[in-house]
Amino acid sequence: MFALADHLLHPEGDLLPRDVDAHTAAALLASGVACRAPVNGAVYGTLLNDRAALDALGDALHAAPYKAPPKAPILYLKPRNTLAGHRARVVVPDNTLGVEVGASLGIVIGRTAARVCVERAPDYIAGYTLVGDLSVPHTNVYRPNVRLRARDGFCVIGPALVAARHIAAPDQLDIAVSLNGAEPFTASTASSVRNVAQLLADVTDFMTLNAGDVLTLGVRHGSPVAHVGDSATLSIGTLPPLIVSFVGANQPNGEQS
Repeated sequence: MFALADHLLHPEGDLLPRDVDAHTAAALLASGVACRAPVNGAVYGTLLNDRAALDALGDALHAAPYKAPPKAPILYLKPRNTLAGHRARVVVPDNTLGVEVGASLGIVIGRTAARVCVERAPDYIAGYTLVGDLSVPHTNVYRPNVRLRARDGFCVIGPALVAARHIAAPDQLDIAVSLNGAEPFTASTASSVRNVAQLLADVTDFMTLNAGDVLTLGVRHGSPVAHVGDSATLSIGTLPPLIVSFVGANQPNGEQS
């Protein structure tokens, strides 16, 4: 069982995460504190769960290798080496290509979930967090590419895990990603092919999720691309914003700014 009272943060330097109220969380973050990822379970990303992403593929969905739109969720693992926290410094592997900065809603599992029905799905959710799901830009989505998605620091989580009771409408949240304070890329969780409950039901139909695991709702189509020297601010609904900076390969990776 994974339960929290309010807002769970893990300030850098603290041995354990803190479960604090929203006011205390806001004060900590306003002080400029860097944080570790507030969760340590398995993290599963979801592909093609955005209607705009499917629309962009167009007729390609009916040609090889796809041949048809996906009938079940397409998942990929963000392994432990990818985990980073608020104010992380992430290395850009190839500055010509840059790094796609996807802001995704992270659904944090509260108890063992297997064959969960849509109606009961909320009972299995401990809370929500913001996931900066990063990847080297690419067009092939037939097989999720580990080399492009599983680089060190390519899954930035936090700064807080917020109890589910604070997020009344997870399927109607505004998403924004801004690079260097410029006009943000905007989207919404409302564009999901499968909403939170349906995604959880469909995934647990073929695999068990454990307490503390994170299932992402998926990156929105058209997310911006960052390059060395950029700083990104990601936000979803009322979740505390997440800040990530991007550095060159000769600079320390994974350190907090």
